[in-house]
Amino acid sequence: MPQLSQDSQEYLQKHFSRPSIWTHFLPLFRAQRYNADIHQTTENEGDSRAVSDFKPMGSERMEMRKRQVPAAPDAPGAAPGQPGVGSRGSNACCFCWCCCCSCSCPAPTLEEVNAWAQSFDKLMVTPAGRNAFREFLRTEFSEENMLFWMACEELKKEANKNIIEEKARIIYEDYISILSPKEVSLDSRVREVINRNMVEPSQHIFDDAQLQIYTLMHRDSYPRFMNSTVYKDLLQSLSEKSIEA
Repeated sequence: MPQLSQDSQEYLQKHFSRPSIWTHFLPLFRAQRYNADIHQTTENEGDSRAVSDFKPMGSERMEMRKRQVPAAPDAPGAAPGQPGVGSRGSNACCFCWCCCCSCSCPAPTLEEVNAWAQSFDKLMVTPAGRNAFREFLRTEFSEENMLFWMACEELKKEANKNIIEEKARIIYEDYISILSPKEVSLDSRVREVINRNMVEPSQHIFDDAQLQIYTLMHRDSYPRFMNSTVYKDLLQSLSEKSIEA
């Protein structure tokens, strides 16, 4: 093996020994590390800004709902607001346009409660029956089915085109949209028809969907309601009052 000259050995020791190599590359390493840290910090700041600017999906619609809900009257005898465009009437809490609160429903009679067991139609035809059934649906986390059905009933009563369009839009957002927490269960065919007709909605735009939800409540929820403590306790209470009278 050939021997290196003295000058070559000194050159190698000077320029390629471990200390000199580290001294040569250390500034470059530090510069690259600094640039990487700056880049990462910039990305993190961008992510923080993105997170702070991000709003959950549907937040704008919730703000719109808050603006649409009329303020509660200060005086106990204050007259409730009238339903109209951009308003849900006095019963804004459930986002429909019907008097479905328990305070507005007359107390059912024993005859009515007994009739509820005869057919689902007889249950749904009375305000007290709908209210009792709705209370039961709330315990099963399916109250939106009744709210949707009642909102459709109120929509059918409208004749003003502007009000129909506004109510149809709100019903769609509340019960048809896949982004709504109260979306009802509909098949794709019915949903597609509604989507097409929303361009120019009529008071009957949700008829097929309403029938589908009515059938669903009749088939699934009604039998459980008849065997529930909600119905049995009400029937027993009215029977005892009838005996005492």
